[in-house]
Amino acid sequence: MTMTGRRMLVTDCKSVTAQNITDIVEKAMMTHVDNAADIEYLWNYYRGEQPILRREKNVRPDICNRIVENRANEIVSFKTGYLCGEPIQYVGKSSGDAVSSGVAKLNAMMESIDKDACDRDLVEWMMIAGTAYRLILPRGVTDGCPPFELYVPDPRTTFVVYSADVGHVPMLGATYYTDDDGVVHMTAWSTAFRWELEDGKVVSETANPMGDVPIIEYPANNARLGSFETVLPLLDANNALVSNRMDGIEQFVQAFLKFVNTEIDRDKLEEFIELGAIMVKSPPGVVADVDLVTAELDQSQTQVTKDDIYSSILTICGMPNRNGGTSTSDTGQAVIFRDGWSAAESRAKDCENSYRRPERRMLSLVLRICRTVEGAPPEVAGLMLEDIALKFTRRNYEAIQSKSQVLVSMLENEKIHPKLAFEASGLFVDPERAYAQSMAYYEAERAKEEKIFGVGEPDAEGPSGKTEIADGQERPKS
Repeated sequence: MTMTGRRMLVTDCKSVTAQNITDIVEKAMMTHVDNAADIEYLWNYYRGEQPILRREKNVRPDICNRIVENRANEIVSFKTGYLCGEPIQYVGKSSGDAVSSGVAKLNAMMESIDKDACDRDLVEWMMIAGTAYRLILPRGVTDGCPPFELYVPDPRTTFVVYSADVGHVPMLGATYYTDDDGVVHMTAWSTAFRWELEDGKVVSETANPMGDVPIIEYPANNARLGSFETVLPLLDANNALVSNRMDGIEQFVQAFLKFVNTEIDRDKLEEFIELGAIMVKSPPGVVADVDLVTAELDQSQTQVTKDDIYSSILTICGMPNRNGGTSTSDTGQAVIFRDGWSAAESRAKDCENSYRRPERRMLSLVLRICRTVEGAPPEVAGLMLEDIALKFTRRNYEAIQSKSQVLVSMLENEKIHPKLAFEASGLFVDPERAYAQSMAYYEAERAKEEKIFGVGEPDAEGPSGKTEIADGQERPKS
């Protein structure tokens, strides 16, 4: 089966109102149902429900293996873990203390509501279905909880309708479920209103205090293609090859007996098979023969074909291979290029770029909620969207010695702000928190030294790496 991605839902209406929402939803559902059917197929494929399980065989139907070699699961699991195996963090773009404390508080809030687990679910849907959705809702501040909630609704029952104009501004977001009586309950948001619908009919309308559509779509790419969608024919061919290969082995083991010029009844044959040997007599002058009808599958040629299919799957999907090598002069960088890790990294960066735009829309909503909900942390409410950058923290502990050297070199340069050194080195999962903790530790140690030795003692080292002396001047530390 060949698939070509999910279709974008659009409307030519200039605004969504109580008068036209039913028409917009009805038109959107026509396209969404097709998308949902594709997503259902891809979800089941990822789980192992693949076409090979419905295989039929006309010749010797008693030997019909149905083997699923679930490479789709391997692809999705690798890409999900590689992109967001470590929590996605926010870092401040400026070095001001207000921005640093606000971003640190924002990261702590996201950690408290398990955003990293939500990110993992969201990226998994992106890799399977080619698109995913996040829902942000405000809530009251209780027991120090953040003033908002994050959800990852099922893309089979969620959609966003965009404007047909240039820019494709989100006009409507909706999610729904079907109850035991078959009634479809839908909740839909525009920038101004929130509607409840039952079987396509509006039953309630309220104002939307957020001022924006709280359902945000995270497309994996412009075509909304899943990570293994482009190689579905190859995955099916691989399953067929493995199943046929096992059929060949079983047919060789369970070969037919061939009788030449010999007659034997069924009971006698079953007795001979049970004993594991057979003896027959033929009339004088007639040559009798009993033999096995066998045709062994060429396993070496089959393996070449299987390796070629698997290699094509990895190359198209941007996955590292497992070929290894025999060179004794391989460097770490050479292995990265030879075994396909550079391709995996480039695909991950491509996904990062697709992820950033909707994530910034989500952040804009989060900041808006923090400014309007009473009791929200003031340091977060004071942040602006341009103060925050998104940082993917995968592979932080690879080449840790080199990253440590970069950090030390940058900290020793007086023209580089220490916060930039923490961010650029790539050594820390959360550079904002690492910088804040390090500065607090540094200031605490300076205070201890001043208390013990007094200001102006030769061992009291200032932030510039120079020794402070009693007359207020600085001289290089000896």
